[in-house]
Amino acid sequence: MDASAPRVLHTAQALVDQVIEVPALPERGDNVNATSERRFAGGAVNVLVAAARTGARAVHGGAHGTGPHGDLVRETLAAEGVELTDTVVPDQDTGVCVVLVEPTAERTFVTTYGAERRISADSLARLDPRPGDLVCVSGYSLFEPTRDPLLAFLDHLPRGVEVVLDPGAPFARFPRELQERVLAVTTVWTSNADEARALTGLDALEDTPATIRRRIGSGAVVVVRDGERGCTVFHHGRGTRIAGFPQVAVDTNGAGDAHTGVLVAERALGADWETAATRANAAAAISVTRHGGATAPPRAEVDAFLR
Repeated sequence: MDASAPRVLHTAQALVDQVIEVPALPERGDNVNATSERRFAGGAVNVLVAAARTGARAVHGGAHGTGPHGDLVRETLAAEGVELTDTVVPDQDTGVCVVLVEPTAERTFVTTYGAERRISADSLARLDPRPGDLVCVSGYSLFEPTRDPLLAFLDHLPRGVEVVLDPGAPFARFPRELQERVLAVTTVWTSNADEARALTGLDALEDTPATIRRRIGSGAVVVVRDGERGCTVFHHGRGTRIAGFPQVAVDTNGAGDAHTGVLVAERALGADWETAATRANAAAAISVTRHGGATAPPRAEVDAFLR
């Protein structure tokens, strides 16, 4: 690994995903019997693992708890060679995200807060971002108490650092003022189709990248994922459709994270946006055929898949 190459730096929360497979979501006030239950490190872990398996240097700047959940997160990251810059929170464990997975592979989330929310602008600054680095930001970090420390950190980034925003479902519901503050420092937008439609208010997915680009700025790159159909990459005034690789999905949890992690890692390693998106599409396609969150394939497996 080239120590001078740009790094993938993540500011968001590392959680433990408690993945529960159910035949269907229960009616309100009703019960459903699960068919399986497993626990995986998740949240920012999924993106970081995908980036590391692609061959990029990946670093997590978020907080980590003391206890079995924090231990699982750190063990997972250490096994993939992901670096940590923050110290362990001594008196609280990492939170849990309950993921309900239906037979269609659709998933529903319930998230608890824990030590991962105990960050500051100073703790994030230990990432020491440098020109060329890609700093990943999640819309889920824009809730209190992580919102203000994150915004303060973003306000003082050096020129030349790429800010990669994965807005998540909440971003379109945030106040316009908060959206504009985040978009003002964003240089790369990467989202799924629903998130792009929610921000723009447009039904025609093909129109969303250009509209998002106008809100971010002329130099930004917009990537909008459309499931098995692939994604669109919009930059330099035009959009390019990058075909997907349809698979029989068993679990879509983490597929978007796999896409984002491979996309930014490929950019860190010098690929153009179209090549990076093609490889990200392939990684996401492989990911949905596996259970769990951090299921992005290693670089060699993506090579074999594309061959």
